[in-house]
Amino acid sequence: MTREIAIEMSGLTKQYGEKTAVDHLDLTIFSGEIFGLLGPNGAGKTTTTLMLTGLTEPTEGTALIGGLDCVRDTMRVKKTVGYMPDNVGFYGDMTGRENLKFTAALNGLDEKTAERRIDDLLLRTGLAEAGDKRVGTYSRGMRQRLGVADVLMKDPQVIIMDEPTLGIDPEGMRELLILIRDLAKKENRTILISSHQLYQIQQICDRVGLFVSGRLVACGTVEELAEQTREDSRFLTEVCAKPSDDRLTELFRTLDGVYSVGREGNRYMIGSEQDISNALASLVINNGYSLVSLRPCGNSLDEIYRRYFEKAGHEDGSSSGKVKRFISRNR
Repeated sequence: MTREIAIEMSGLTKQYGEKTAVDHLDLTIFSGEIFGLLGPNGAGKTTTTLMLTGLTEPTEGTALIGGLDCVRDTMRVKKTVGYMPDNVGFYGDMTGRENLKFTAALNGLDEKTAERRIDDLLLRTGLAEAGDKRVGTYSRGMRQRLGVADVLMKDPQVIIMDEPTLGIDPEGMRELLILIRDLAKKENRTILISSHQLYQIQQICDRVGLFVSGRLVACGTVEELAEQTREDSRFLTEVCAKPSDDRLTELFRTLDGVYSVGREGNRYMIGSEQDISNALASLVINNGYSLVSLRPCGNSLDEIYRRYFEKAGHEDGSSSGKVKRFISRNR
C-alpha cells in the first residue's frame, strides 16, 4: 500500500553568507509518522524547521507540506501546520485557559468552538486542574504541555516541534512523550521533532535523520541505522552476571562464533560473528550463574551517531568538538 507523503524536501539549502546551514537536504516524511531530526546545536535542525514553517526562505531547493509549497503557499501551509518552538511563549500573568482563548481568536475560531476545544485540550494534556492558574506559576513541563495544547487549537495535521523535551523533569518528560505518541498513532498526525536529546527521541520516533554540519548523513529506523554501521557484520553483546570469575570468561570462549571476550568486574563484552544472545543467556544460567542483564551494544542512538560521524570523515573537522560533546551528554 502506498503511504501518503506529508512532508517532502528536495535539495533544500540555506546559506548565510559563506556559511551553509542546510546543505541540499532530501527527505520524505509520511503521514502519521513521528520523525526525529537529530544532531548537535548548529547542525542545521532549527534552520530546517524555520524553512518548513515559512519563517525563513531557502537559498535553493523546495519544501512541500501536504503538497503545498512552503514558500509560495506560506499562509495556506500555516493553516495546516502547528509549530512548537523550543521556548514556548505565553503571557505569564494570564491563565492557561486565557492564553488558549487568545490563540483561538488569532486562528478565527468562534467562541463556542473555542471553549469546547480548550476544555478538551486541557483535559488531554493533563492541565484540567491548572487551566485557570496563571501560566507564570507553571513548571517547565506544564508549559510544554500547554504548548502542545496551543499547537492543537487549530487542529493541524502536521506538527513541528523544536526541542520539546528540553529541561523537563523525568515524569513530565514521560507524560509529554506519551502525548506525542498518541497524537501520531491515535490521531494520524504527522510529527517532526528537532532535538539533540537522543535517548528520549529514540523512545518514540518511527524513523530518525542524523544531521552533521548541515548535511543529512543517515536516515532510517534505529534498527536499520545500527545494522548499516555494524562493523564487518560483527556483533558485540554486554552480559552482566554474578558471581564474576575467570571460569565464566572461558565458558563464553567455547561458544561457536565468539572471537573475543573482555571482562570488567561482573560486566563481560562478547564479540561474535552472529547474534548469540540466546546462547549467552543459556550458558550463564545453565552453569549456575545469575544473569543480571544482557544487551546488544551499538544499537543506541549515541553509538550510531558516533559511527556515522566518524564514517562521514568529520573527526578532524571544525564541528568535531560539538559532536563529541553532543554524544557525551547523551551517554
